[in-house]
Amino acid sequence: MITALSMWKQDKNDTFAFPRFQLIILIEGERIMSYFRSDLKDKKPSKISVPVKKRMMCLNESCLNPYQAIKQQFLAKMEEIELNRYLSPVTEKLHLSLISYIGNSLTKENVLWGNGADDILYHIFLAVRENDQSFAVSLAPSYFDYKTFSAMVGLKMLFLDLDEDFSFSPEKYLELASHPDCKLAILCNPNNPTGNLFPDCQLLQIIKALPDKLVLVDETYFEFSGKTLAGSLLQYPNLILVRSFSKAFSSAGLRFGYAISSAENIYELSKVLTTFHTSILNQAFALTILENQDIFKTQVQQTIQLREELFATLQTIEEIKVYPSATNFLTFSLAERTPEFFNHLLANDIAVRDVGSHPRLQNCLRVTISCREDVETFVNALKHFLR
Repeated sequence: MITALSMWKQDKNDTFAFPRFQLIILIEGERIMSYFRSDLKDKKPSKISVPVKKRMMCLNESCLNPYQAIKQQFLAKMEEIELNRYLSPVTEKLHLSLISYIGNSLTKENVLWGNGADDILYHIFLAVRENDQSFAVSLAPSYFDYKTFSAMVGLKMLFLDLDEDFSFSPEKYLELASHPDCKLAILCNPNNPTGNLFPDCQLLQIIKALPDKLVLVDETYFEFSGKTLAGSLLQYPNLILVRSFSKAFSSAGLRFGYAISSAENIYELSKVLTTFHTSILNQAFALTILENQDIFKTQVQQTIQLREELFATLQTIEEIKVYPSATNFLTFSLAERTPEFFNHLLANDIAVRDVGSHPRLQNCLRVTISCREDVETFVNALKHFLR
């Protein structure tokens, strides 16, 4: 007897409704078939779980609403765009504007964009995976979702723990990355969630030592540090940079990110993206941002100033250990009182990020430098807690 089950419920006519998730075929009560990869069985869907509060200082977002900042310019641009068409002149204009922003004598063949930096990371992982033995190497702690996205495509991950001062040994890193099955070396610079920059000489040491490996440098926060390896792209064909509009351009909800690399690398990467992978609407908004980038550059400078002010304030508080940052966030600890302070902030309608899952950041929280009003509210809540 063959029975089809959908893990769902029967309707009133005793027929089964089949949703889009896993369909199981049973023969005499024994499971024999799954339509999806076997390794997905023990995985969970990718989602983020953070408290939603008035002061969202947990996801490194900005208080600046880009739509309100460039609304008139964007709406005027949309008057010229036909959303009933797959193709639009806005694509070519965005290419030209983006490479102008990047500089360093690059062309549109050196750039590929997608639905956020996460989308770009996912497709890079997809493109480099050769077989079940393939793996990537990353430092730890670093961006949480490297592990998430690599698991989605069946790419293993190996990690090298940072030292106590958040530095690392390039030699130990190269020991891992030099293995024949390593297909990707990842370096987040500035690093999230530690906030620090790694020396250019160490990054270049790794790039030079791995000519047969793709080296991915995640520059999501580069506008807050002023440090980039974009000037080295034409010299090192194994280098690929990933950037985002979510942070410096205040557009987390837009979902627009891009990769910069050699024309050959971009061509190969484009083979795993669908033809119309980024909507014309997204492209038009990204183009409008670049055409009005001074608004966002001013916001970045204000964020950097506010970051330094908060860092100085936290340094004066004996109970707190705060780490220097080249990003739009600060990572800090109140030792054993950290969980209590986290809950105190929630009670005051403030959400920060608990980043203490890795031993190097035990009892650490990460607070976004979102805007002055948020930061002042955070400081007041901290002072009240420490009374």
